[in-house]
Amino acid sequence: MWADRALKLCRCLPCLVLFAVLSVLSAPPSAQAGRVLVLELDTVVHPLTREIISAGLQQASESGDAAVVLRINTPGGLLEATNEIVQAILASPVPVITYVSPSGGHAASAGFIILVSADVAAMAPGTNTGAAQPVLAMGGEIEGAMKQKIENDTAASLRAVTDKRGRNSELAVEAVLESKSYTEEDALEASLIEVIATDIDDLLAQLDGRTVVRFDGTEETLDLAGAETYGYAPSLRQKVLLPLINPSLALLVLIVGLAGVYIEFTNPGLIVPGVLGGILLIVGLMALSFLPINLAGVALIVLAATFFVIEAVTPVNGILATGGVVAMVLGIVILVDTDVPELQIGWIPAIAITLPFAAISVFLLQLAIRSFRFKVATGTEAMAGEWGETRTALDPGGTVFVHGELWSARSAAYVEPGTRVRVTEVRGMTLEVEPENGSGDGSPGPAKSG
Repeated sequence: MWADRALKLCRCLPCLVLFAVLSVLSAPPSAQAGRVLVLELDTVVHPLTREIISAGLQQASESGDAAVVLRINTPGGLLEATNEIVQAILASPVPVITYVSPSGGHAASAGFIILVSADVAAMAPGTNTGAAQPVLAMGGEIEGAMKQKIENDTAASLRAVTDKRGRNSELAVEAVLESKSYTEEDALEASLIEVIATDIDDLLAQLDGRTVVRFDGTEETLDLAGAETYGYAPSLRQKVLLPLINPSLALLVLIVGLAGVYIEFTNPGLIVPGVLGGILLIVGLMALSFLPINLAGVALIVLAATFFVIEAVTPVNGILATGGVVAMVLGIVILVDTDVPELQIGWIPAIAITLPFAAISVFLLQLAIRSFRFKVATGTEAMAGEWGETRTALDPGGTVFVHGELWSARSAAYVEPGTRVRVTEVRGMTLEVEPENGSGDGSPGPAKSG
């Protein structure tokens, strides 16, 4: 009987082992619960930063992280991108902690709106926030009734968020309407933030065990003891484009790309300038697509390029080239239409980009046009139209001296030796010529003698 039981147990043992392995593999990873994702907002707020923050919040949600820390050090940015970041924070299933850091940093303008929209707002010592004047993505100075309308709308949205978060909505609104700024001590005393922390470890230690009220009204206790922090890994596209959301750099990449494509067009077969130019051209256009573009600036740049082409084709003593330089500089300066200083192109970068581009484009285009205009300068085809001198009488055949060489020649009429003749046609190794007083076109050049 014991032998039968042992045999049955041995038969069931593989099934029990398989069940145990599957149970372990299917169990949710418990380590994720103690992780905190750290996102960086250390550039101007624009559509690409919005994309990165939204992707980071989604990643934290899918990973089941305990919280997200959004570290802020920004001069501000575009209102539309700011509103989209705020919406992503409010909709995040993972608690979001905004933290102005490092010391000496600030969350100005759009950064202030993002700071006070999170579940927990914190600042490092020696930081400041506020001055939340709205800036449109369409750019330009906001004035009059439009300015009042946008500011009131921004203030109302900010009041709604801060009221739900339990923060001082009156002072928050003053940051928008009166551009007030606050140090970390002022913000803590005014109930705009909850914590002052020296670094992220100090921040997480202070918040561990704190109960926060989410935007939907539910309560959640933060479990951050011994939490592992890790940074968001941007995609290759984001890594390439993020440094280029600098209009001067993006425009320089675009211009270099155009120059590469132009060199390949005027010198077919080089390959490398065309390939690199095409890549840089696309990357530059992608970077500029994230910025508010002024169509008037684009029109001026296109007009400048047209002037450069006309100057190369029909030189007019540099008048069109000069006009093209002026048009391109003005077009570049107003190309990015925004009041955010970090997203504007100054006069010096505009001139530094325009002058080399103008010189290179006009010079290369002139060379290309001349190469198309020149007739063949090698081979027997180059003999047509040349002038020479007969060495023997042509009756109808004889010899002529052309290009420092003796050639067999024929003439429809008798030609005396020593007569200047013009080559009208080349047939194999024989030249068809006509005398100077014949029917040939053009003025004879000096006779070639040997």
